[in-house]
Amino acid sequence: MPLKQTIDTCFDVEVGDTGLARAEFEAVLARTAPVLVWLREARESGALPLLSLPGKTDDLAAIREAADWLADGSTDVLVLGTGGSSLGGQTLAQVAGWRLPVSGDFRPAPRLHFLDNLDPHGLAEALAVLPLATTRAIVVSKSGGTGETLIQAMVLLAAYEDAGLKGAIGERLLGLSEPAASGKLNKLRKLLEPFGVRFLEHDPGVGGRFAALTNVGLIPAALAGLDIAAVRAGAARALAPVLDKAAPGAVPAAVGAALAVAYAEARGITQNVLLAYGDRTERLTRWYVQLWAESLGKQGRGMTPIPAVGPVDQHSQLQLFLDGPADKLFTVVTTDVADKGPRIDPALAAEAGQAEFGGRTVGDFVASQQRATVETLARNARPVRVLHASALDAERIGELMMHFMLETIIAAHLIGVDAFDQPAVEEGKVLARTYLEGM
Repeated sequence: MPLKQTIDTCFDVEVGDTGLARAEFEAVLARTAPVLVWLREARESGALPLLSLPGKTDDLAAIREAADWLADGSTDVLVLGTGGSSLGGQTLAQVAGWRLPVSGDFRPAPRLHFLDNLDPHGLAEALAVLPLATTRAIVVSKSGGTGETLIQAMVLLAAYEDAGLKGAIGERLLGLSEPAASGKLNKLRKLLEPFGVRFLEHDPGVGGRFAALTNVGLIPAALAGLDIAAVRAGAARALAPVLDKAAPGAVPAAVGAALAVAYAEARGITQNVLLAYGDRTERLTRWYVQLWAESLGKQGRGMTPIPAVGPVDQHSQLQLFLDGPADKLFTVVTTDVADKGPRIDPALAAEAGQAEFGGRTVGDFVASQQRATVETLARNARPVRVLHASALDAERIGELMMHFMLETIIAAHLIGVDAFDQPAVEEGKVLARTYLEGM
């Protein structure tokens, strides 16, 4: 079943004055029509390579080969990269079982580790406990100049050398960066190629936070055991209405973008909460934060993304969501979980004073929470849309991620910013280098 989007509880007839009038929403939705034309033209001309990825299959064999090479004889595989070089892969790998409570630690070899945050203590501890003789790594930096990733790579090279493995570094590392260009320094290639490290090419036309459907995200996904062809097929389903020249109201991503922008313009609501239910959605919410924040937050414009995972965040953030400022638009991601999971023993339920739990599954309880949360938000005048996937598998996560990427690009056009740059981030990088040189 395709992803189902429901926006009825975003309008004034459902949530009162906080909600949009249908006319306000329709006016913004109409503005997405030229953006959809632009997307189709960009797809046809190749100006936006991201749009050529959904449904693409001719590169999957090379991606699987890279994953097989990393896994062959390895107990552990490291992914070195930060931001978009890591979060997309994490999101996909989690759907296959990576980083799940308890069971994620018992997955068969190779164990998969994403070293995405530069932390001196964590990196030192990782190198102290990893069996380096059976550990491989893929080092990801689109530009080849990401400082955090270069530092991690240098430290790992030194650790291999200290372990007596310097001569075998080329058999343990894989690089992923833009193609080498004459006259342009690629620091990662300069660092690793003398050790005989093989490089795969990062598509220069697909930025990191949009790279989940490239080898950047699909190699870790394949390592985790996810069906990467199904990921691409799901993404193709999200893109299909755009390519089929559907009217804006029949393009879910256009509807979602128009909803967010209409709330920002008509109600001043610029905080967007993504509440996704299930352990396998936790990284999705973090990936969404980077995608939405780094793409839209420019020139004093944009919307602030807030991640939440259910049901656990019902015991932390939901109090604020329901009873704090009415300044947020909610997107709740739900799945069919009724009748799933362990079944509760009726005698134990009665003993605990919760007889109504007896004979129910854990999934029954979560399904009830999903429904109750959406309805309670609406009853408390909080606008909420629902994105429902029948299951969270390879195809649905591909569809969800492509939906959010399209939604982000369309929203950027509506508010007049470039979705693909991040100029403010560069200032901090320059200043950090200045301080480092002065130490």
